Amino acid sequence: QVRLVESGGGLVQAGDSLELTCSCTEPGCSLANFAVAWFRQAPRKEREFVGSIAWRDGTANYQDSVKGRFIVSRDNSKKMVFLQMNSLKSEDTAVYYCAARALGTAGPHEVEYGVWGQGTQVTVSS
Repeated sequence: QVRLVESGGGLVQAGDSLELTCSCTEPGCSLANFAVAWFRQAPRKEREFVGSIAWRDGTANYQDSVKGRFIVSRDNSKKMVFLQMNSLKSEDTAVYYCAARALGTAGPHEVEYGVWGQGTQVTVSS
């Protein structure tokens, strides 16, 4: 069972970019065989799907509101998954979580993912 940690959150201005990283914490661990998704939860709102990347072929899927602005990718060693966020808006302010699912599809539903990180805060000022 891997454990996940997110990093890279912070306070930025509208229009800026930010890259979040999701990594597993145990020595020698790998996310190569995991579908990984990013979710976010804004204040007083339900947690929502942001984007995901498949384990087999690296196919990425996105929520409509972030398409063309956010990019989910993996590194070559498959130990990290990234969420590149461009043209940030105030409505992107949220706690961002990564979640993983071994050998599964990279769907948009929370229940599909059994491993979650603690989250990282992203605040976009307008």
